[in-house]
Amino acid sequence: MTSGSDASDLTLDETTRIARDLIRMDTTNYGEGRSNGETEAAEYVEAYLRDLGLEPELIDAAPGRTSVVARVAGANPEKPALVVHGHLDVVPADPANWSVDPFGGEIKDGLLWGRGAVDMKNMDAMILASLREILGSGRRPERDLVIAMFSDEENGGVFGSHHLVTERPELFAGATEAISEVGGYSITFGGRRSYLLQTSEKALVWIKLVATGRAAHGSRYVQDNAVTRLAEAVAAIGRTEWPVRLTDTTEQLLREIATILGTTPERLGPDELALATGTASGFIQASLRTTSNPTLLQAGYKHNVIPDRAEALVDIRTLPGEEDAVLARVAEIVGEDIEIVVMHRDIGLETPFSGPLVDAVVETLGRHDPGAPVLPYMLSGGTDNKALSLLGITGYGFAPLRLPEHLDFPAMFHGVDERVPLDALGFGKQVLTDLLLDY
Repeated sequence: MTSGSDASDLTLDETTRIARDLIRMDTTNYGEGRSNGETEAAEYVEAYLRDLGLEPELIDAAPGRTSVVARVAGANPEKPALVVHGHLDVVPADPANWSVDPFGGEIKDGLLWGRGAVDMKNMDAMILASLREILGSGRRPERDLVIAMFSDEENGGVFGSHHLVTERPELFAGATEAISEVGGYSITFGGRRSYLLQTSEKALVWIKLVATGRAAHGSRYVQDNAVTRLAEAVAAIGRTEWPVRLTDTTEQLLREIATILGTTPERLGPDELALATGTASGFIQASLRTTSNPTLLQAGYKHNVIPDRAEALVDIRTLPGEEDAVLARVAEIVGEDIEIVVMHRDIGLETPFSGPLVDAVVETLGRHDPGAPVLPYMLSGGTDNKALSLLGITGYGFAPLRLPEHLDFPAMFHGVDERVPLDALGFGKQVLTDLLLDY
């Protein structure tokens, strides 16, 4: 496989090289159907998989919106298949805010930098490199694998996982479980390294708030101002303090955190326990409650014209099953003069921290990092496991990475100067390889 190679490839680990190559492909997804497209990256993956002797298929949901799927025969085909999936798109990155070219795939200070280094071209590379190690040595995974690299995850999977689940469900025939992003990475608190296995994720409700008023000259005395009305609604929803509500997952996680800290959930409250996890606290604290964050404002076209319409986008993440109740509460908060348009909605998931796959993950991590506990957690965002769940496939977040104590890994999801340690990529590839060979 020589695609995207240069002289430095001679000294790069395979996982790093693949991740670097993928980062250098600008697959920015702006949302609402606007994207640079994933076709170049999908064709790279397709060529890589074909070089391993597989027969991958490219699927276009729309021009430029390409996913790739391949099936790997396992040693025990009577076992249910496992979906191992990633996504090829990334969120936008403003080069002016970065210390490196976000699409340069630069390697410095023992880290790989660039948009997608964390979310989630790192895991894409680990998957491909693991397959090369397994198949290149003449071995087979324990069970059939469905390898899927989706487009459009950063827009809720409309042109990616949801399209394939609806139009091509036969690609996932026989699969009952899946593993993908935003879990399996290490955190250090209480003087101890632990790993977070994502067994749950919040529901997604993306809404648009619309305020209307009377267009007029900017010098007029106008009380019916759409911008003012919208601003009041945005401030109200953005400042709403949603109550803590624990689920089975977050209750178990808080108990485990308390044990590591030598305390109890009764002595420290949920927020205090979440904050005690350090870099992981941003994800964990958000999993204890609904969040409603305004993310975009749009109104007007000239300084001296009062517009008759103003709009705002709000990203709402509810606990599983609370979507309708939260939408009703949002309507009360913003008032009857504000129109609420649901732009995209997807379900929340919660899976018990038990079963053969969980046991296999815990055992495999234990071999590579003895004594480090594995904790269940709820992702405050979402993944393509939402779409796969519609086929009865139970998904987990497991992209294994052993990380330095002070690297704020969660903050780099959609953040600036996204980067991942090279040795963490090597660790993850080997853990994933062993899991796929044994489970």
